[in-house]
Amino acid sequence: MDDLAELLRAGLPDEALITDPDVMAAYSRDMAGFCAAGAPAAVVLPRTVEQVQHVMRTATALRVPVVPQGARTGLSGAANATDGCIVLSLVAMDRILEINTVDRIAVVEPGVINAVLSRAVAEQGLFYPPDPSSWETCTIGGNIGTASGGLCCVKYGVTAEYVLGLDVVLADGRLLTTGRRTAKGVAGYDLTRLFVGSEGSLGVVVRAVLALRPAPPQQLSLAAEFPSADAACEAVCAIMERGHAPSLLEIMDRTTLRAVNALARMGLPESTEALLLAAFDTPDPVADLAAVGEVCAEFGATQVVPSETFAESELLLQARRLSLTALEAVKSATMIDDVCVPRSKLGAMIGGTAAIAAKHGLTIGVCAHAGDGNTHPVVCFDSADEDESRRARASFDEIMALGLELGGTITGEHGVGVLKKDWLARELGPVGMELQRSVKAAFDPLGILNPGKLF
Repeated sequence: MDDLAELLRAGLPDEALITDPDVMAAYSRDMAGFCAAGAPAAVVLPRTVEQVQHVMRTATALRVPVVPQGARTGLSGAANATDGCIVLSLVAMDRILEINTVDRIAVVEPGVINAVLSRAVAEQGLFYPPDPSSWETCTIGGNIGTASGGLCCVKYGVTAEYVLGLDVVLADGRLLTTGRRTAKGVAGYDLTRLFVGSEGSLGVVVRAVLALRPAPPQQLSLAAEFPSADAACEAVCAIMERGHAPSLLEIMDRTTLRAVNALARMGLPESTEALLLAAFDTPDPVADLAAVGEVCAEFGATQVVPSETFAESELLLQARRLSLTALEAVKSATMIDDVCVPRSKLGAMIGGTAAIAAKHGLTIGVCAHAGDGNTHPVVCFDSADEDESRRARASFDEIMALGLELGGTITGEHGVGVLKKDWLARELGPVGMELQRSVKAAFDPLGILNPGKLF
């Protein structure tokens, strides 16, 4: 390890290299529970592409594993350190290099905060849609690594649909440029999409070309209270089937509502079993909300309350963004699931999760991107209670199994990381796993990039 530090120091400024064990401990893990994390041998915070290349060349020469990191807001353990690794934190590479209003693209470094980019392009009359709940702290590089989504994806899609091109430092230090700056492009295999969602296992993203959209009008929202999650999910299916195009369509169950109220005193209705939030950023959002409100009433909503101002809409949006944070405050630990099912199976997924909670005697709150079927069951438990921890893990696994039974996937936007790698094999099957490993070997023959993640 002395050789490692000496070789790294030869190509890095002093402030970019951390070897103090106490400081390095802060970089050892992301926000996922139940995921092992090791002790890194060094933490590097590069500011240039050349510094990243130096780190990867050094790691290859010494056969040292490298764990790329963003802001460590991930929920699957993908950014967790392994013993003796180099943690490569990209947060200091945080420049917006270009915003082009004609081509409608932004060129950014991986450490740019999602919300910072969103506000910067908004000043130019443009819009970067992907908006994870952690958008105020998560980085674009991390968003790319996990192919993250957000509240707007029902209308605008997820990160993968906005990444046009990448600069990637490979395991041996070579720099690869993928994709394009143009609106169209089909030259060769789509390596850009291959890196999106690869969780740092194929290369280190050091620059991204992102597609932008014209800024839409401000959105107005409504909240609809339902006597059951099934009724709310039936309303969701009807909204989508009848051709409505909400910019947001979210569900929060009673457990989640109570948790948000306890955390932020927002006055959300705790007597309802499910709260459906819908929003429109169309030229006439009032008319669109009225139409969706009628659908909600048709399917049993006990109360439908449209926002009268944009500020009221933002408060509802903030309540939804606080859901995971609020549930994390219920008990000493949480396991946050990320199962996505077809919209038509959303009711069965939420109802099945409630049955699993009752079976194991646990508190499991559910919030969901209802418009695309992406549920986030949050298992709350006492980490000091061995039996409760065991039941939490069992319920987590049963929720994933339920998602697969309903034709869904084990992760819609959080990634596989450490937490779900056993389940990835169940979803993909032996042929799929063989090809996944072959792709990994082609890009990283020594297996030094984020080992122990995915599979």
